Amino acid sequence: MGTVKDGFSGAGLRRVREVLARHVESGRIPGLVALVGRGDETHVEALGTMRHDGGAPMSRDTVFRMASTSKPVTVAAAMILVDECRLRLDDPVDPWLPELADRQVLKNVDGPLDDTVPARRPITVRDVLTSTFGLGMDLTSLGTPIMNAVFEQGLTPNLPVPMPEQDEWMRRLGALPLMHQPGERWQYHISSDLLGVLVSRVTGQSFESFLRERLFEPLGMRDTGFHVPADQIHRLPPLYAPDPATGEFHVWDEAEGGRHGAPPAFQSGGGGLNSTADDYHAYFRMLLAGGTHGTERILSRPAVELMTTNRLSPEQQAARHKLATDNVHISFGQGQHGGWGFGMAVRTYRGDYAPVGQFGWDGGSGTSTYADPVNGITGILLTQTGTSVPAPAHLFHDFWTTLYQALED
Repeated sequence: MGTVKDGFSGAGLRRVREVLARHVESGRIPGLVALVGRGDETHVEALGTMRHDGGAPMSRDTVFRMASTSKPVTVAAAMILVDECRLRLDDPVDPWLPELADRQVLKNVDGPLDDTVPARRPITVRDVLTSTFGLGMDLTSLGTPIMNAVFEQGLTPNLPVPMPEQDEWMRRLGALPLMHQPGERWQYHISSDLLGVLVSRVTGQSFESFLRERLFEPLGMRDTGFHVPADQIHRLPPLYAPDPATGEFHVWDEAEGGRHGAPPAFQSGGGGLNSTADDYHAYFRMLLAGGTHGTERILSRPAVELMTTNRLSPEQQAARHKLATDNVHISFGQGQHGGWGFGMAVRTYRGDYAPVGQFGWDGGSGTSTYADPVNGITGILLTQTGTSVPAPAHLFHDFWTTLYQALED
């Protein structure tokens, strides 16, 4: 037909492989699995090894820690409940999350925790979906009393203080003031963990069991969950956090006996999932298909449109854009999208090879997952190298650059 939907050029896909191989051969990325999909065409590269010093080769079914690429999946569970009118976008969350009723808000973000004013209104479902409920990981506020308290209370993952089970997590969250008035400012991460608790409380089941029943099983995502079973743990590589100064590979999380080898106390919607390239491809293809998978409808088309289009006000978007561009040297160029939908970034300006409308997110464990409705493309790139060093981010950028060059039009 000669339409844009034809797929990828052979020469373009060879370039994708060559550029990915260059990263592995550099010694900075031990291994990776990359998937590119367009229509019914899927192309997968599995390169390198599970460990930085060799070991078993990477394979298409290697399981990876998805880290923050959990966020775009988590939000689908909440939107299923919105579709079913078990949640309404502008209802207060107090009936399900009473710990967050009657909030106090810091007068100054860097001020003492008891110098507060009452919240002007309750936190709503929409505030949590858009990451604007008033509290989040703010890298520009490190060292402030509120950020110190968030870390000390185990409210975020992968720190010396383990995250407690969800009711205790909520109790600790409820003991803190908000940093900003509800709905006022976009802030990262904590809202995605909060969404998992909200889904669990509304449904009366664990977050994971609802995800499994309504999302993972219908989509055939057999290898996605909050831990890797013992009989599959050989498919999970160690996670490395290379030393920023020397590049030396430090194991951040071993497979056996590590954080993902047993069910966690807290099922983290913000960063707890493990998955494979094919499982994530199924999820993003469902979004590109307007919420359908084969003959089955997972989400309504309007729900998908809300998730995957910008939800921030011009002021919020300007602040998020400034945060990204001012910290470009720290983020190695990640996060430059302008907008944010529900649980994921949404590109609102053309700053690189991807068009406006591309949606998805990246993970600190070395994962990058996006779909592009303009070209009908999905791209999934999974590694075991954490973004403590620039190498994984450089790999992400090169993957997306070559992926767009490979488009056959």
